[in-house]
Amino acid sequence: DGEVHINELKNGNAEMFWNPTSEVRRQRLKRHIVLFEEQTDFESERLWQHVTSAINKGDQHKATQEKFVLEEEQRNAARERKENGTEWKPLLFRHDATTNEWRYKYEDLRPWDPLNDIAQFEKNGILQTMERHLSTRMSNHKTTWINNQITRHKRSAKDCRRRKTSDQPSNHSQNTESSCSTPESVQELSDDDGKYLGFESLCAQCGKEMNHLKEIHSAVLSLQRAQQDIHR
Repeated sequence: DGEVHINELKNGNAEMFWNPTSEVRRQRLKRHIVLFEEQTDFESERLWQHVTSAINKGDQHKATQEKFVLEEEQRNAARERKENGTEWKPLLFRHDATTNEWRYKYEDLRPWDPLNDIAQFEKNGILQTMERHLSTRMSNHKTTWINNQITRHKRSAKDCRRRKTSDQPSNHSQNTESSCSTPESVQELSDDDGKYLGFESLCAQCGKEMNHLKEIHSAVLSLQRAQQDIHR
C-alpha cells in the first residue's frame, strides 16, 4: 500500500512504478491474524520470523542463511521419514494426482458475495466464511411448514376415506362426505411449488395457509431487495 520505485542502476534514474491513491488504500482487505504467541511452530509467521526480520533490516545475506537453515531441516526430516518408512500425511493439504500438485483441502474458489458474505477467516488452519443466513432460514422454515401441511393433508384425506367407507345409514352418507374438504386446485401456487409438494392440488384450508406463507415470503424478499439497493 505504499509507493514503489524502479531504480535504474546504470544511470541512477528512478521511476515511479506504483503509487496507490487514498481510495485504493481504503478499499484494501482488513487482515485478521493469529497473535504471534498463540501460533504453532509451523505457522508461517513464526516459522519464517528470522528470515522476515533479516529482510526488514535489509540484510540479504542473513535472510539467505536463515532460509537455508529452514530448508535443510525440512530435507533432514524428509530423509528420516524415508529411512523409517514413515508416510507423510499433511493435515491441510492433499496431493492432486492429475496435476501432480499439492492443494489446500479447504480452498474456497467461489466468488465473494458482498450481500451474503460478511467475513472470511481461518480457524485451526481451516478457511471459513461467516454468512448472512436469512434466505436459508426462510427456506428451511418454508420446507418445514410445507412438510407439516403435507402430513396434515394426507391425514385429513385418510380420515375422509375412512368415514366414507364406514357402515352408516344412507341418510347420513351425504353429510359424512360433505364434512371432508374436497381438494381444490390452487392456481396461485407456482410450478416449482407444485413439484416440490408432490401433488397438484390442496384442500381449501391448505391453499389458504400456503397463500398466507407466500405473502410473508414476498414481503421478506421485498425487504431483501431494499437492503440490496441500499447496499449498492
